[in-house]
Amino acid sequence: MTERRCILSGDRADPEGLVRLALGPDGQVAVDPRAKAPGRGAWIGVARPVLEKALATSKLKGALIRAFKTSDIVIPDDLAERIDAALRDALLDRLGLEAKASMLLTGSAKIEDAARRGNVVQLYHAADARPDGSRKLDQALRVGQEAEGTDMAGIVLPVGRDALSKAMGRENVVHIAVTNQKAAARLQSALGRWQIYLGCANAAPSRAAPPQEDGVAAALGVPADQNQELACEPDGSRAQMTQVKG
Repeated sequence: MTERRCILSGDRADPEGLVRLALGPDGQVAVDPRAKAPGRGAWIGVARPVLEKALATSKLKGALIRAFKTSDIVIPDDLAERIDAALRDALLDRLGLEAKASMLLTGSAKIEDAARRGNVVQLYHAADARPDGSRKLDQALRVGQEAEGTDMAGIVLPVGRDALSKAMGRENVVHIAVTNQKAAARLQSALGRWQIYLGCANAAPSRAAPPQEDGVAAALGVPADQNQELACEPDGSRAQMTQVKG
């Protein structure tokens, strides 16, 4: 996929890790999370604090004027919050689609059984999941992936069980197991983009790698022999991913 240039940093990156802004007929700058709006687009690849600083000065406006090639633009005061909400919704929408396609498992007992059998590609925990419940499933994941004694663990999402339950149309969704490689890649793309915007340390790759022998490493988009840790605390929540050497 053709790389795009962030209008604020000047860096080029895969568009799956960037956020596209579009210009409406009324000159209003709008978030285009799926990058499908017609006309010129402006790409953002910086964390929210950087964007907010640029919004408070003339830097963002100047960059948008150059990108859209017009000075007739209106930038919402809450643009940073709108981007955050759009990326959050994109992840939740993707979870809903994967659930409808039967790519996800919920319920601790079902997840534990599948994980121990090695049938879980990726494991997610709600931000408000009980630590003991998460640890139990993390251990089952390590058993199934023959990674006992390591710190391999699921990802703690920056959203709670209520939002996950609503998105997936199921009751009390606290833990989610992904059982399909391609579904894991799609979810990691949506999550990685949001984490980059949130400014998470070592944000997840926006594009997962193709399937390899190490199923979990492939779905996470990191080499099987690479250590990687992801941590983020947006609004008091924590998102964490640990991938250990195979």
